[in-house]
Amino acid sequence: MSSTSASSSSKPVTPVLTDAEVEKLLNREASAFNREVEVERILKAFKLNPYDILDIDESSTQEEVKRRYRQLSLFIHPDKTPHARAPEAFDILKKAESELSDKDKRENLDAVINQARSLVLKALNLPASTPDTDARLKNLEPPYKVRLRLQSKELLIDEEVRRRKAIKMNLANEGLEARKKDEEVAAKKRKVQEDKQWEGSPSTFILSTMFILMSTEDTREQRVDSWRTFTKDTRKKKKQKVAILG
Repeated sequence: MSSTSASSSSKPVTPVLTDAEVEKLLNREASAFNREVEVERILKAFKLNPYDILDIDESSTQEEVKRRYRQLSLFIHPDKTPHARAPEAFDILKKAESELSDKDKRENLDAVINQARSLVLKALNLPASTPDTDARLKNLEPPYKVRLRLQSKELLIDEEVRRRKAIKMNLANEGLEARKKDEEVAAKKRKVQEDKQWEGSPSTFILSTMFILMSTEDTREQRVDSWRTFTKDTRKKKKQKVAILG
C-alpha cells in the first residue's frame, strides 16, 4: 500500500485553470494570431497609397492619422510579434505615416484620389459634387469604397510610371552631358599633349619647313623650264619664213 501511494504521489499534477485564466490564454493566442494577420495585411497593402497601408479613410484628420499609426505600430511591433517579416511591415507603416504627415505629399495624393472619385462618380452617372455619404452610393456591388480604391490605384500606378520615366530620361540626359564633358576634357588633354610634343622636337618643325620650301622651289623650277621651252618653240617658228616668189 505504501509503495503504491508513493508512486502515485510522484506523478506530475496538471494544474486546473480557472475560467478567467483560460479566457486570458485564449485572448493571448488570439492576439498573437491577429498580430500576424495585421502584418500580412500591411505587407500586401498597395504601397503607393498610405491610406491603404494604415487602413484609414482619406478624410481622416492629421491627429487621426497619428493615432492610427501609434495603435498599429504598437500592435505589430517586432518585439511583440513573432512574424518573421514584422520589421519590414513596421518600416512600411512608418513610411506611410511619414508621407501623410508631409503636407505636399498628402496634397498630391489627395489630388489623385479626388480625380479617381470624379471618374467613379462619372461612371455611375452622378455629379462630381456627390458626397461619399450619398444614399445612391450605398449597396453598390462592388462597394463604392472598393471602386474608389481601385480607381485610385490605377491612377497612382500611371503617375508612378511617368515619374520613373522622367527620372530615367533625366539620368540619360545627365549621362549624355557627362560624356560630352569627358570628350571635351579628353580633347583638351590631347591638344596639350600635341603642343608639348611639337615644342619638344624643333627638328620636326625644321624638317617640315624645309620640305615646304623644297616643294615650292621644285614648283618654281618647273615653271621656269616650261617658260624656256615655250620661248624656244616660238623663236623657231619666227625663223621659218615663207619663200617669196620672184
